[in-house]
Amino acid sequence: MPVQRSHLVAAKTVVHLLALTPAAILAWRVRDEYLTGASALGADPVAAIEHFLGLWALRLLMLTLAITPLRQLTGQTVLLRFRRMLGLYVFAYASAHLLAYLVLDLRGYWTQVFEEIVKRPYITVGFLAWLLLLPLAATSTRAAMRWLGRNWGRLHRLVYVIAVLAVLHFWWLVKSDVREPLLYALILAVLLGWRVFNLRRKAATD
Repeated sequence: MPVQRSHLVAAKTVVHLLALTPAAILAWRVRDEYLTGASALGADPVAAIEHFLGLWALRLLMLTLAITPLRQLTGQTVLLRFRRMLGLYVFAYASAHLLAYLVLDLRGYWTQVFEEIVKRPYITVGFLAWLLLLPLAATSTRAAMRWLGRNWGRLHRLVYVIAVLAVLHFWWLVKSDVREPLLYALILAVLLGWRVFNLRRKAATD
């Protein structure tokens, strides 16, 4: 049954609001920290901001990857309408995560970023994941899809590499207590495993 345009617009509005909610929460905490001196961001505000933005980029990335399995399980093709939107929010939060690192952590000494990339493996893989997001965000328009044709799908398979790098970035960052990155690694394994299973099942029936 086709979805009415008004319902789709309403659903997209809700998704936009939900995706922007973490940014609003963080902005409110930063405001509290600045105006009242309250420990809204904990003992290390810079690390808290970076972690918050990076974590939500990863969560939205997992959600974006879950769209295809959910569509296949439910038969609701309308879910694909939200994939590009969520992907752009992944790029937005990942870019904000990187910007927070450059501005708040390096404090304007941006030339050090290349030294940090080489010296710290978790920054290396994180920065590489962000670099790979750039062409995906740049080709997210319908015009780009028409221009690239079949190559668009091949290019956007980079999202799987990005997801692996993002989880690895998180894992190497926490170093000791890996329970949270392990959870995201398991989620990613399920999402990628589902795709492999479907590809093998399709190959077997062809």
